Amino acid sequence: MWAYLVNLAVLISINAILAVTLNFVLGYAGIFSMAHAVFFGVGAYTAALVAMKLSGGFLLSTAAGMALAGLISLALALPALRVRGEYFVAASLGLQMLAMTVFSEWKVVTGGIGGITNIPPARLPGWTVASPEQYLVLCLVCLALVMLAVATLVRSSFGRSLKAIRDDETAASAFGKNVAVIKTLAVVVSSALAAVAGSLYAFYLSFVNVESFTLDTSVVLMAMVIIGGTATLVGPVVGTVLILLLPAALSYLPGLPQSEIGSIQQMVYGLAMVLLMIFRPGGIWGFRDNPKDDR
Repeated sequence: MWAYLVNLAVLISINAILAVTLNFVLGYAGIFSMAHAVFFGVGAYTAALVAMKLSGGFLLSTAAGMALAGLISLALALPALRVRGEYFVAASLGLQMLAMTVFSEWKVVTGGIGGITNIPPARLPGWTVASPEQYLVLCLVCLALVMLAVATLVRSSFGRSLKAIRDDETAASAFGKNVAVIKTLAVVVSSALAAVAGSLYAFYLSFVNVESFTLDTSVVLMAMVIIGGTATLVGPVVGTVLILLLPAALSYLPGLPQSEIGSIQQMVYGLAMVLLMIFRPGGIWGFRDNPKDDR
């Protein structure tokens, strides 16, 4: 039971990083991305390859994943964000489809459908992460650092510019804000930080394959943010906890076949999002009841 709880806590921590970083563009910048799982995957595959091919430790592998994810997001955002926001949704969806093909077919690099196995343990200076409990500590530290980075950016002049663009892009542009540049930087930062979760995921499981980085993953991440509360620091974490605890709770219901849990889970997610949009548009930790939207 203890091992199960630690494993669940690690997965919640990793997904919370993804939700917090997606919220940075979705909640604070008003940019809808359907490709957040791509940057999660880029971070995971890059970290795995650096660790295996170059004997890189956790810091080097994670930095490489962040750099590559940032470059890919820059190539996506530069043309797409110079036009209306719906073009970025379409472009990000196209990137998600392209990434799925690359992850599953580029066998020389990604291992194809079989993925990459036998990834070595995460190594930091003077410390090799050897147990699930130690790995949970590493994940929680990374989550705290990512949340601190997002909080710092949100409360900076850059963050205030982001929220101004989200609320009224035309007015922000009239006041001299370079809308395309600011939105592009937000996407790059969000994607690079998402790669941290990918690195943690690869080292923790010692295995990565395409099944973890699908469009379904991007949709679930968006549900975590919306259910928890957009444009809040804590909301995405709350949404992550609720969504990942749901399957565990359903598995304990008497008489419910395991094969039905997935379908019921999707129905509950959909119903929860509809009810929240009607009765609490800002999410569980939402800001609509309090105009200060960076809590």
